[in-house]
Amino acid sequence: MGGLSRRSMLKAAAGTAALGGLWTQGATPAQASGDVHRSVVDDAHMVWKRMPKGWQEGPFLANGFLGVQFYAGAQPNVLKVMLSHSRVQDQRGQWEAGIGYSRLPIGYLTLTFAGAITAVDLRLDLYNAELGGTITTTQGTVRFSALVHNDQDLLLVSLTGEAAAGWGFTPLKSATTRTIRKPPEYTANPDPKLASAGAVQYCEQPLHAGGGYTTAWRERTIGTRRLLAATVAYGFPEPTHTAEAISRVHRASATNPDRLVAGHRRWWNAFYRRSFVSIPDKRIQRFYWIQLYKTACATRSGGPVVAEWGPWFPEVGNSWTAVWWNLNVQVTYPIVNSSNHPELDAVTATFRRDHANLELSVPPDYRDGDTYALSHPGDWRLRPGGTRAVGIPGPATKNDQTGNLIWGLHNVWLAYRHSMDVRVLRDVLYPTLAKALNYYRHFLAAGPDGRLHLPMTRSPEYADAADCTYDLSLIRWAARILVESAAKLRIDDPRVPAWREIGEKLVPYHQDPVQGVLIGDGVPLAESHRHFSHLLWLYPLREKLWDRPGDRDVMRRTFAHWSSAEDKWHGYSFAAASSMSSVMDAPEEALRYLKIFLDGTVVADTQLTPNTMYREGANLAIESPITAAQSIVDMLLQGDHGVLKVFPSVSATWPDASFESLRAEGAFLVDASRRNGVTEWIRVRSEAGEPLTLQHGIPGDIDVRDGRGRRLPWRAEGPGTISIPLGRGGTAVVSRRGARPDLGPRDVPGDRGTPAWGLGQEVR
Repeated sequence: MGGLSRRSMLKAAAGTAALGGLWTQGATPAQASGDVHRSVVDDAHMVWKRMPKGWQEGPFLANGFLGVQFYAGAQPNVLKVMLSHSRVQDQRGQWEAGIGYSRLPIGYLTLTFAGAITAVDLRLDLYNAELGGTITTTQGTVRFSALVHNDQDLLLVSLTGEAAAGWGFTPLKSATTRTIRKPPEYTANPDPKLASAGAVQYCEQPLHAGGGYTTAWRERTIGTRRLLAATVAYGFPEPTHTAEAISRVHRASATNPDRLVAGHRRWWNAFYRRSFVSIPDKRIQRFYWIQLYKTACATRSGGPVVAEWGPWFPEVGNSWTAVWWNLNVQVTYPIVNSSNHPELDAVTATFRRDHANLELSVPPDYRDGDTYALSHPGDWRLRPGGTRAVGIPGPATKNDQTGNLIWGLHNVWLAYRHSMDVRVLRDVLYPTLAKALNYYRHFLAAGPDGRLHLPMTRSPEYADAADCTYDLSLIRWAARILVESAAKLRIDDPRVPAWREIGEKLVPYHQDPVQGVLIGDGVPLAESHRHFSHLLWLYPLREKLWDRPGDRDVMRRTFAHWSSAEDKWHGYSFAAASSMSSVMDAPEEALRYLKIFLDGTVVADTQLTPNTMYREGANLAIESPITAAQSIVDMLLQGDHGVLKVFPSVSATWPDASFESLRAEGAFLVDASRRNGVTEWIRVRSEAGEPLTLQHGIPGDIDVRDGRGRRLPWRAEGPGTISIPLGRGGTAVVSRRGARPDLGPRDVPGDRGTPAWGLGQEVR
């Protein structure tokens, strides 16, 4: 490891001063010279030169469970620290999930200074997942560091300066903030109780249903520093929460904080080394890394799937109090697979653990023990609450919930395809998908044309239609996957002929010569539509492929008609349009759609916020920015239907690009470099020994070698495309003949003179 130059040491020390350093010693962990993984993540740090006013602007910390946001309090001398927790929900299942299983507000810590706040200089260090900096008041300056510990539900805050600054806590009313279909008999949970246990202060909040949640905190002094430890504990059905919260704070207070901080940093530092992305547009590059940080804040495989707010709670709340299974979860999770972070995949774990609850969403007359559905909203345990169920296809009883489960299971399919872990296929996807398709099988019927037709359902958020394209695309995908999976698992399943018949006889999508695929039978898309429900077959299901010339016309016509009216689009619409453009070999359009969203463009009163959160009206939602990160990956790497494509949709304005350990379908880990407008080299590591067809795009003659530099056999499959017989654990390196490139990742040249994300005009 090379030593640090004096200039590098001074620069590192300046960054340390802003962050606050190690918590009791005032020291900083050493920064490795030439560490490209760290340098790109450090470059993505966020800054605040002005005091944020709310969740749309403020810095955020979380560990998949405990969430914290920082912004101005009601008084000019107050910093508000909003606390929330992804598991803190009501348990009154007699009402639908948005009410009975509603996420519940907790409250906020306040740091009250002697003087009014006049300036802030805050930095969110993504690499260490720590917020630090200074707050200046009319009475002086306070330097602080804050983190939410990765392995424990602990908020740790270290302060130096203004001794008169004091901590307080304000509980919020323990009641749903949802107003839609709120029953008149609904009552808030009992009032909280503020108390103390020795040096630990706490706020105990009981629930009518039993159990409850408790916020506990304690501040102590070490040398010149004041250290706060705070936590939120949840217990149900037993009231274990208060004892757990007090005990957790006691343990934290008895532990060397430097040890706690070091363990926290180890997890986050290792997290960022699982993959790497660098592109010339540094604003987009930084956005990408912030979304990976946000995703790791929001979800873990052992925790709840993301609700609309992630682990954070907007202080005033809104009606999005549960888990939105009708699009939002589905578009949030693909990035965990492609960025090589299966440890964040809560979707597969949820279906594995709680699949039996899916029967609760089936209308009672169709509960036969072999049928599943997924109503919306639900909770993270897949419970719909009350008597809520998916609709029964037909004019009087339909709704737009029938496709939720199959689309949700597409995320499990992606987890399987990116890992090729047969346990995911055998134990989770196959049995659950079969029961999900069974719901539709109750209603499919042969028409006079000999085709299987579906009675009226509702295309999400648009219109009613028989043979609804949204549902047909999911039915067709599920039938194909089940047939293929039975063969893969070598299961002699008597249902296979019925699934095969669905694939063969299901009615084709209804089309128009100009508009392409319609919403359904006789129902055109007549106005702007934010949802891409009638385009799932194009993306993400990839039923039609641009590589098949016969598919291109319908893909082009349908996308062109949908994208011709953007006035009602939302953030995820632009992200989907970007990814669809990428799979249709339109890189400049893909980048244009992405930039419209990232530029903070206001469309239909929706907008990316300065801290890369996302608002719809005044409501918090986190799925659109995260799915936009997947749009970036789709420009760099695609793998579907057995073809791995490297740099398939990179704009001409990005002459250089570099990535490492992006994960593709087939369980391939891929590294690649693009330099001066052409692909320089590609390295593919196979974890499962799946067939590899590689669209490499390297001009001229190529060499294909293994990880030790020995030549590998290969076969040309078309222009710029080869197949390589790569076994499990094997590596193939493809480069221009005679070249000996450096196979390490690199932070490519680009425009670094753009402001950091956050609030301020720092240029770097």
